[in-house]
Amino acid sequence: MADTPDRNPRSNEESRNRKHGESAIVRQAAFGLGDIVRHRHFPFRGVIFDVDPEFANTEEWWQAIPEDVRPKKEQPYYHLLADNGQDAYVAYVSQQNLLFDDDGAELLHPAVSDLFERDDGGRFRLKPGHAN
Repeated sequence: MADTPDRNPRSNEESRNRKHGESAIVRQAAFGLGDIVRHRHFPFRGVIFDVDPEFANTEEWWQAIPEDVRPKKEQPYYHLLADNGQDAYVAYVSQQNLLFDDDGAELLHPAVSDLFERDDGGRFRLKPGHAN
């Protein structure tokens, strides 16, 4: 078994990066469509409705984030139907700034019922016709 190649493509990519003196790049999505997440630093939560493998917003948007908290571009970014308990909006958040949310509170965003349905286990699933 010691001669068996590593079948984990992420491990192979990280290994190649380390060999070339580069830092490991996070490209594998930790969250999926329908996952309920909350922001690590700001008081909002939401459900993921789309994922970009790496930053895909405008440079102006990215530069507007204060440099000391600006996330790296080379990681997954998530589109959320978000709410902060008062307002509902769409958020675009880096993977490093998201955590799973399991408090069970209902999401207040009005578009949740337009895009998602709940399965028997209570998990959000995109309605047919809304998948990428």
